Amino acid sequence: MPQTPLQLHADSAPALQPTTRIAEVMNAIRARIAARSLTPGEKLPSIRSLAASMRLSTSTVVEAYERLSAEGVIRSRPGSGFFVAGTLAPLSMAEIGPRLDRAVDPFWVSRQSLEADDATLKPGCGWLPPDWLPQEALRRSLRTLARAGEAALTDYGSPLGLPALRQLLARRMAERGVEAGADQIVLTESGTQAIDLVCRFLIEPGDAVLVDDPCYFNFLALLRAHRARIIAVPHTPTGPDVERFAAALAEHSPRLYITNAAIHNPTGATLSPVTAHRVLKLADEARLTIVEDEVFADFETAAAPRLAAFDGLQRVVQVGSFSKTLSAAARVGYVAVRRDWVEGLVDLKIATSLGSGQVSSGLVLNVLRDGSYRKHVEGLQVRLARAMIEVGSRLEEVGIRPWLQPQAGLFLWCRLPEGVDAAALSRAALARDIVLAPGNVFSPSQSADGFMRFNVAQSQDDRLFDFLRHALGGRGGRRR
Repeated sequence: MPQTPLQLHADSAPALQPTTRIAEVMNAIRARIAARSLTPGEKLPSIRSLAASMRLSTSTVVEAYERLSAEGVIRSRPGSGFFVAGTLAPLSMAEIGPRLDRAVDPFWVSRQSLEADDATLKPGCGWLPPDWLPQEALRRSLRTLARAGEAALTDYGSPLGLPALRQLLARRMAERGVEAGADQIVLTESGTQAIDLVCRFLIEPGDAVLVDDPCYFNFLALLRAHRARIIAVPHTPTGPDVERFAAALAEHSPRLYITNAAIHNPTGATLSPVTAHRVLKLADEARLTIVEDEVFADFETAAAPRLAAFDGLQRVVQVGSFSKTLSAAARVGYVAVRRDWVEGLVDLKIATSLGSGQVSSGLVLNVLRDGSYRKHVEGLQVRLARAMIEVGSRLEEVGIRPWLQPQAGLFLWCRLPEGVDAAALSRAALARDIVLAPGNVFSPSQSADGFMRFNVAQSQDDRLFDFLRHALGGRGGRRR
């Protein structure tokens, strides 16, 4: 597979380790093995290519490889190169990416956002402020649940999930052109758990999985936890780069492609019908399964093409949740699949979480049945459209420019002024109690260090723009 260049950063070396050039190469290789981006039996970058990417002499890389071979970390095959040796050590999530005190990575962003107090600004997070969500509708639903029978409040639910909610979800999916019976829908605790179940069902360690570059950073963390080989395909304003997509299929024979339906995270791009048809044709020829995450679907003002609608849930799996528009505290997601896969997914769900949370499912069902939810969503769409224009304009005033103008949604994927490193800017922001989302946490190829994702609903505080104006120091004002 094409190798992502190993980058050297002063803050990426483990504490108390040697800092010689040879040690830096060894530490970089060990880090990639620990992160599952290099798996047992996989070929390492050639000596010349690694030396060029790390700006070192070939003799330094040769010595590092020889020492790693002596330790049993890698092995040499004469005439073929060097390969990762041995079996995988037990998974340590701390080793998937740099530790919190060393670098800005997906876990760093998530933890800072989730653990922040009310005084911290969170323009880098992926959810709406609490006062944008239908709190009164949630309270009404909770009061209704409090009057429910004992079983609804105390028992395990069916592994498939609450029947009434699955039936309602089938009707909602039909409105977007996806024909799925209630018996094809399995409720989960979240959209993430839905993807996790699909990965458990369909892939083995070492299997290749395609993702967009950039993509939602938790896709990367989840795939690394499953020990998959992550293959990145550049994303364009109309979907994945089809030529690169085809090349990746031919070279890597991936089992899955995981992407966003409707509104892409982080770019805000929308899949075009032409790209959708070309991707599906390629997937069918390669026997590729596509996981389509439509967690942002209710933010759409005009329905984008759905791969699941074109495909009829044959090669496409659709997942979603209500954490973005309703409540992140009500942990309810779902997965819709072909009928002959349902039993296998249910078995895995029983093995990993037993039944479904009846209280959370009942809470979501009551709110969705309430006519106020549709009005709430329509109001969100209008409010987000206004915020998109306002925040985009204010960002341009400090030299930060959107990659594209999204049709809808939460996010602006923005290019920083020339020479500004997004990770360094994020560290400086954190010191001012501002959590940002730098581009490389979304990029498998680490090629987005000049980009930043902004959540427009969380980016309306003057303190954010005061910080950006000061930190950027007039590097790039509005272009005329």
